[in-house]
This record gives sequence, C-alpha cells and structure tokens, in this order.
Amino acid sequence: MTSINVKLTTEEVELLASLASDQLFRREFIDPKMPGHRPNPAALRMGKQLVERLQGIADQTKGPRQPRRNGPTAKQSGGADGAPL
Repeated sequence: MTSINVKLTTEEVELLASLASDQLFRREFIDPKMPGHRPNPAALRMGKQLVERLQGIADQTKGPRQPRRNGPTAKQSGGADGAPL
C-alpha cells in the first residue's frame, strides 16, 4: 500500500472528519434504501476507522480538554445585586 503525506491545518482535519462522518452515515443508513444499492461492508468499516483516526489527530493537536460540566462553573455568592442570599 502506498503512503501519502498531506499537510493540513487542525480546522481542515476537523472539517474533513465531519464531512467523512456525514458521508458514512449516508452510506450506512440512507443508501441501502435506494434501488440498486450494492453494500460494501469492508469500505464502510475502513471509512469508520479512518474517521476515528482523523478525529484522534484533531483531538491530539488541541491538547488536553477540560471535562464538561452541567450547570454554572462558578459558585454564585449572592442575588442579582451581589448581596448575600
């Protein structure tokens, strides 16, 4: 197998992963309903692995993420005027 090197920005990798993910969704769930569709499970599997690799690369370049929290991140000390509750 031939290897190809391409320089992309983080934003380009994220966009490429998003577009590929959308196309995989179409191939997996929409195309099978079309007349004459020929499934190719090997290509679908390879595509999913590729999207995972692209997303992993994009995540690595961003660095560690802070865990998401539900609700406010800072404690509120008072009412609307700043006075204690």
